[in-house]
Amino acid sequence: MDQHHHQQSSTVGARRSTHQVEFPTSPEVPQLGDEIFHVAHPQHPISQTHLPDLFTCAACKEYGAGERFTCSDCDYQLHDFCALAPPTLKRHPIHPVHKIMFFPKPVKGGILKSRCDICAKPTKGCVFKCTVCSFQMHPCCAMLSTQINISVHPHTLRLLPMPGQSSNGDLTGFVCSECNRRRSGRVYHCTICDYHLHAVCAKNMVNGLQANGIKGKEKPSMLGTAARLASQVVIEFIGGLIEGLGEGVGQVLIQTAARGRCYINRSARSA
Repeated sequence: MDQHHHQQSSTVGARRSTHQVEFPTSPEVPQLGDEIFHVAHPQHPISQTHLPDLFTCAACKEYGAGERFTCSDCDYQLHDFCALAPPTLKRHPIHPVHKIMFFPKPVKGGILKSRCDICAKPTKGCVFKCTVCSFQMHPCCAMLSTQINISVHPHTLRLLPMPGQSSNGDLTGFVCSECNRRRSGRVYHCTICDYHLHAVCAKNMVNGLQANGIKGKEKPSMLGTAARLASQVVIEFIGGLIEGLGEGVGQVLIQTAARGRCYINRSARSA
């Protein structure tokens, strides 16, 4: 099925039938049997199932819930759209000028961390990447389009141009009507009212998190984690130092404080 219109609209968050993954572009993903052998997990077959719990996709390294492909012999799990991703996307509505290829492994981004051009989150696993320019996006983001319809809002949403930054470096743009935050990445806006939706929040309606009642689940910040670990190490070091020195340190502190009070008292009497 060829799609020649860039303003193609897709319904986000609807339950997909077995093996039906619809990227908003050509070619169509072929219908498959109950079990498939995936190139990234050739040792065992995987089969499509629906489970409400949270999982991390072994291909794209992002969260998911609900629809997935699982291995009955081990803990290997894939998003259905990662398991059935086509090798190329032609004329994708969000990036229609070039062909986009599927890369099953992370694409190195040099010194800077490689990020998705739709949600602005890091790309840590498989990715769709343009063969001509540096544009890339997660498989989940490739399920989005320039216009989407979602279950939590009655009107069609349209993708806005890439947001910029203010002169002081702060993000400009709109407060998302779902997470009530300003953040990097693309934004959808309602064609009728003042509703706005981050692309990263729209992803939760594709990957099954919203449908299964899982909200606000994100990978922890590496910088924040490192800071917390460093703080804990310092606290434990100081605690161990005090414990090791024991009563001697405490006695010295008490004696020093006592001498200070005596000196102040003598100075006051002599005055």
